[in-house]
This record gives sequence, structure tokens and C-alpha cells, in this order.
Amino acid sequence: MAPSPLQQLHDHGQSVWIDYLSRPFVEDGELAELIREGVRGVTSNPTIFQGAIAEGDAYDDQLREVLQSEDEPKEIFLALAARDIQAACDVLRPVHDEGGGQDGWVSLEVDPNLAHDTDGTIEEAARLHALVDRPNLLVKIPATPEGLPAIEETIARGIPVNVTLIFSLERHRAVAEAYVRGLQRLVEGGGDPGRIASVASFFVSRVDTEADKRLDEAGHPELKGKLAIANAKLAYQSYKEIFSGSDWEALAAKGATAQRCLWASTSTKNPEYRDVIYVEELIGAETVNTMPRETAKAFADHGELRDTLEEDVEGARKLLDDLKAAGIDYDDVVAVLEREGVEKFAKSFRELFSDVEDKRDRLVAA
Repeated sequence: MAPSPLQQLHDHGQSVWIDYLSRPFVEDGELAELIREGVRGVTSNPTIFQGAIAEGDAYDDQLREVLQSEDEPKEIFLALAARDIQAACDVLRPVHDEGGGQDGWVSLEVDPNLAHDTDGTIEEAARLHALVDRPNLLVKIPATPEGLPAIEETIARGIPVNVTLIFSLERHRAVAEAYVRGLQRLVEGGGDPGRIASVASFFVSRVDTEADKRLDEAGHPELKGKLAIANAKLAYQSYKEIFSGSDWEALAAKGATAQRCLWASTSTKNPEYRDVIYVEELIGAETVNTMPRETAKAFADHGELRDTLEEDVEGARKLLDDLKAAGIDYDDVVAVLEREGVEKFAKSFRELFSDVEDKRDRLVAA
């Protein structure tokens, strides 16, 4: 049997993760089927969990059980989420073990309401790590300025991290440097860096959404639909630079692995663009693409495979100059996206707690 398109991406050096998680998704075998088709990991976020828990009755039995001892919405949510994450980790554990820990990861995010609280993020990352208690858990920490020291500290404590909500090249570099500092501290403390992994979740399609709006206003539609891919290509060049040279090689010799770029937000928001553009244009070695199920199915159906990530890197650099000449402030674009990303996830968390409260009250009343 010929390898599936998702498996062929793996042959090009790119791991496919699924950006979705729910209890039926794991228990009914859909995740296991996707793994057979080539999926190598799972990411989740507050919006995904909000949808999963609010719909249907898949969580009601456990919710009744949890309500015997817990009443606080966040604690109820964590009890529900931890079971899903543990189950997904167990399904993916063979992928993790057979691949030496490169893949087979499942991500769970710290409360995004802590995105500007360094100490709170550190404490919650450690708590989630202990709560799930699986070696293939990645704790997601937002790449805010306050998140950077939390990333370093969490890595130094030997906890694998998925750094999320990265939009800018400058912030991506700062994230990678925080990871390296954390590894150095881990090694200095006698820890084993070979047990640690990290990915830098670089958001893609949202960049075009924000930039395109501004380009329409500025009267430069010819530049639309280009910044997201150029931005990611330049981030990959930074990745190659940071994770090379004698200092990094010394860490690698002790078992450390590079913090791979993970392309997030890869569904196409603009219906005028090809539905798999943010997969096809970002195929390259030592990377991850986390896709919604619909995007993965679309790529499996009609995706085109070639190594695209390092095509026309100079053109990507020139695009930044062209945008500046068109009056588009790159730094403001990415700053707005970071702020809105944190706000969106924080809002989803608050709505999630409200949904949990509603379900709690209905079950108690019943």
C-alpha cells in the first residue's frame, strides 16, 4: 500500500499533529485511525476544550463523579481535561517511545488568564505536569514577555514545553533563547536534556488575516496573502541559525534536541485562498504542522508535496521591505495578533468555566 499523504509529509521531515481533542475523539478510535494514517501528535487549546465539553453528554458521568468532591469550575475542568489528555497520551505513547521522544506528544495549555503572570505560569505548568503525569505531555505556555522567564524556568525544571501564540520573528528568537537557557540550567543541575522536548508554535493564517485587512485599507491588494508564509520561512531560518554552532553542539552532545518550529493556525481563513496553502507552502525538515481535522483531510485528498519551506527566502525578506514601503507596520501587526490571541484564549477559558458551571447546576438540579 502506498504511503498516505500525511505519511509522505513525515518522509519530508515534517510531523503532522492534529489540533483537536475530545473524549469521543479518543474513545471512539478516531485518534488511533489518524495515527495509522500518519498523525504523530495532538494539540489542544481552551477553545477546543470549550467546544468539546459544552456539546453533548460525553463528560456527564465523570462530571457527576467530580461534583462529589469539587465545586470550583476551574478545578472541575482540569479534572475533565486531565482524563482526556492522559488517554490521548496513552494512545500516542508507542509513537513517542518508538521515535525516541521526537513525536507522540499531547499539549495542554496553562490558564491563558495567567499569560502576564510569570510566577503563576510557572506554578501552573508544574501543576499540570504533575496532574497529567505522562512523559509525553507538553505544557503550553504563551510567548508573552512574562512567559519567556516562565518557559526558561519550566524547561530548567525538566518539564517539556509547547510555546504558543508566537507571531513575530523577534519573539520567536527570544523563545528559542529561553529554551536554550533552560536546557543549560537543567544540565548544570544534573538533569538529562534528552528527556526534554519543546516546540515553538508559530501562528500562520492569522497573520494574513490581519495584514490583508490593512493592505486593503492601504490600497495594496497585490501584497495580500503573502506575509504569513514569508514570516514562517524567516522563522525557520532563525531556527537553523540558533540551533547550530559550537555552543548548541555541546548541548546536543549531552542529548538535547532542538526546539522545532510548529506551524499553528494552518486552516485557511480566506476562502479565496487554497484550503491547504498553509500546509503546502511550509513543508520542510525538522518541523511540525498541527492541523485541524478538516485541513488534514483536505491535504490527504488533494495536497501537493514538495520541499517548499526554503524556497525563495530572499523573496520573503524582500516582502517585509515591500510591506514597510506600503505603510504596513509589521511590529504593530504582530503585537495586535499577540494581544488578541491571548484575549481570545482567555475568553474561551472564562466561557468554558461558565459552561462547566451550567452543566454542574443542571446535573445537581437533576
